[in-house]
Amino acid sequence: MAHESDEVDRIVEAWLAQRPDLDFSPLEVLSRVDRLSRHLDRARREAFRRSDLEPWEWDVLSALRRAGEPYRLSPKQLLQQTLVSSGTMTNRIDRLVGRRLVRREADPDDGRSILVILTEDGRTRVDAAITRLVDAEAVLLGSLSRADRERLAALLRKLSLGFDA
Repeated sequence: MAHESDEVDRIVEAWLAQRPDLDFSPLEVLSRVDRLSRHLDRARREAFRRSDLEPWEWDVLSALRRAGEPYRLSPKQLLQQTLVSSGTMTNRIDRLVGRRLVRREADPDDGRSILVILTEDGRTRVDAAITRLVDAEAVLLGSLSRADRERLAALLRKLSLGFDA
């Protein structure tokens, strides 16, 4: 049964003609991942834009939302979840406070520390954004069956575990 060709097939075919000595199977996988990543990035940016959020704002707000009630984390916990520098996180928190999407409060367990707390407006925006994001990502995966999605997720998990170790 013949399969449909995509741009990666055409690229690999051209390279095979020029360099038949090389195994291009890595390109067949990772070039597709790269191309899909670009589509995903566009879909995510649009979902965030429609919720009036920048991608970096989404990172911080979604970490707070995932923490569950009362939707608060220390700046150190936010750093661990967003993988940015301390200075960058301070700047992000300042900007989010300015937009009234988060507020700072003294940590009741440690008066020297602060907690970052998701505001009602921040929660409304992050909830709208995750709904839009899930809908947009479902469209991107629309050509795959549930079983195909599960199989692909398992393969990608297996691949990513090698990088996350």
